[in-house]
Amino acid sequence: MLTELEQKVADFIAAERLMAPGDSSRRRPELLGTTRGQNAEPEPDRVLLAVSGGADSTTLLHVMLALVADGMLRVEIHCAHVNHQLRGDEAQRDQDFVIDQCRKLKVAVTAERIDVRGYARAEKLSIETAARKLRIDCLLEIAARQNCVCIATAHQKNDNAETILHRLIRGTGFRGLCGIWPAKEFTGGVRFVRPLLCVNRSEIIQYLDSRNLKWCTDRTNEDCTYKRNLIRHRLLPALQKDCDGCLVDKLFELTKASRGFYRLICRSADAIWPDVATAEKQTVTLSLGKLADHQPDVKIEIVRRALAHLAAGEREITERHYGNILRLSESKTIQLPYDIEVHRQDTKIVFVHGQRKPAETSTTEPVVLKVPGLTEFADMRINAETFEYDAAKFEKFRATKSNSIEWFDLDGIEPPVTVRFRKRGDRFWPLGMQAEKKIGKFLTGEKIPQKYRQKLLVIEDAEKTIWLCPVRISEQTKITGRTKKVLQLQVCSRPA
Repeated sequence: MLTELEQKVADFIAAERLMAPGDSSRRRPELLGTTRGQNAEPEPDRVLLAVSGGADSTTLLHVMLALVADGMLRVEIHCAHVNHQLRGDEAQRDQDFVIDQCRKLKVAVTAERIDVRGYARAEKLSIETAARKLRIDCLLEIAARQNCVCIATAHQKNDNAETILHRLIRGTGFRGLCGIWPAKEFTGGVRFVRPLLCVNRSEIIQYLDSRNLKWCTDRTNEDCTYKRNLIRHRLLPALQKDCDGCLVDKLFELTKASRGFYRLICRSADAIWPDVATAEKQTVTLSLGKLADHQPDVKIEIVRRALAHLAAGEREITERHYGNILRLSESKTIQLPYDIEVHRQDTKIVFVHGQRKPAETSTTEPVVLKVPGLTEFADMRINAETFEYDAAKFEKFRATKSNSIEWFDLDGIEPPVTVRFRKRGDRFWPLGMQAEKKIGKFLTGEKIPQKYRQKLLVIEDAEKTIWLCPVRISEQTKITGRTKKVLQLQVCSRPA
């Protein structure tokens, strides 16, 4: 007999058709407890479960097995574990735990390692962005090898609530309020599905405890320097105190209503897109005249589709961008992230990908710093010193220092250290932030005047920017309780 949580998940899978016709069984009418008359049943479709070893994915594994055993699902389960190699022995512990659990449960499992740090360095991405991209690619590859028709992940209601609040903090329109979708299709027709999206974290822990099931704990999930963890451990509980009812459930209902509204918008956009848009490989042209009579949300969806056609991601395109595009006047051009230019031609808006002119570069070439020693660059001098770390001295230093001098954890720096002026496309991980950012976007957020931006220095090691001087140092080379040796850099004007 199914538990209350298992039945809840079964009902959600059926209602959202997560493993129903349209994905795994274009070859048969139903997955959920149906028969085929006198004809022999085909082989069950395979579903890939992404299992990290944490509470959520451990619950997903056991719930799915229970639904298969009860006859609610007719699928074959294959598990996948992706080791990001970011937490050393703990990451290996999680991998061993998943493999051992699958062996005991007699479930096939594939474990893969991915080099997140190397990929992040090579592609100039944040660790989080690199991990997400590699993880998705890895799961899709495993699904293809194992002939799986969908990939089930363990996202649940609390994850959805955190996503909504994160988007509200960053700035979002109604589409962002749709939260985490129960299903999302990727290239090749493989869908990511979220069977646990109907349950919350407390229900999951109660389920595990009631069955005496063990799981792994990732200590990095407690680190509130990451914005999502801050939302999870501080913001959500604080908001819940003043909430009548469960805030997580209320936000889940909001996402359902938002998705319903968004489907209506999409139907309108589907109907007018062929008449409004002319899409080619590197350009999309929209007719303002044909868009004029439609609702603002439909117009924004048409613009979003134009950008998506040119392979623009949505993370760095904000409401402000959409508004500027739709209000674009004659003879004006807008430069967007992802190397997209937008301009107005009479009654048309034209989107062009890959036409941005290269940024002007400074005539001053990068210079390698003498460490320790004194280095001259342009009209400045940079003095580098190294010494043993002393916590008391560091506290005194922080209390009295100016913006022209900084301390760095020497063990976190890969020589050589160089200095140069900034250029378009530069990225770094600012101190106190949860991920890498484009320097231009960071400066805009910090309201640094344009006239000062070209005078900023980029001081970097062989792998990353360590100081956007004199604005902010990097999170990756900050002084911590584990620091043993310090690199001190001080910048001053060169005497006339």
